[in-house]
Amino acid sequence: MDTWVWIVIAAVAVLAIALLVMWSAARRRHHHLEGRFGPEYDRTVDSAESRRKAERELRERETQHAELDLKPLSDAARERYESQWSSLQQSFVDRPQVAVADADSLVTDVMRERGYPIDDFDAKSRLVSVDHPDVVENYRRGHDIYIKTVEGKASTEDLRVAVISYRALFENLVREGAEPTS
Repeated sequence: MDTWVWIVIAAVAVLAIALLVMWSAARRRHHHLEGRFGPEYDRTVDSAESRRKAERELRERETQHAELDLKPLSDAARERYESQWSSLQQSFVDRPQVAVADADSLVTDVMRERGYPIDDFDAKSRLVSVDHPDVVENYRRGHDIYIKTVEGKASTEDLRVAVISYRALFENLVREGAEPTS
């Protein structure tokens, strides 16, 4: 065989190996993101123009999240927040709209103390999804109902769902980093 034929065969082989390596790396990244974000991965892919763009967004969340200086709550802060949550739940019967507003505010306070940025709801929910992908949708649901409450459009059942939704994230945020109790 001529030399140029061997060169073409070698070039095709190198190209095939390079494509296989790139495909394998993309699959690893896909599995990593899918495993880390769980249901949030599916929600992001469904709302994006393509899976590639969704995965880019999720990687950007991971990068932004890695830059945060997150810290667990002190025992005193944890007890204070849990006490406030208990009071909030008790007040629900008499003042459900206020309880929802208090739940939104309390979750924001916990996030602030933990080190999350709190200025923009979308940014908060994206960054909290990195550590809490299983409950971030509850947080969004609770916040949507909070907005309906402010607009005077939330039913009592909506308000109940909001408090339950906020509670899922609240419990994760408050307990994360805490010493396990025996």
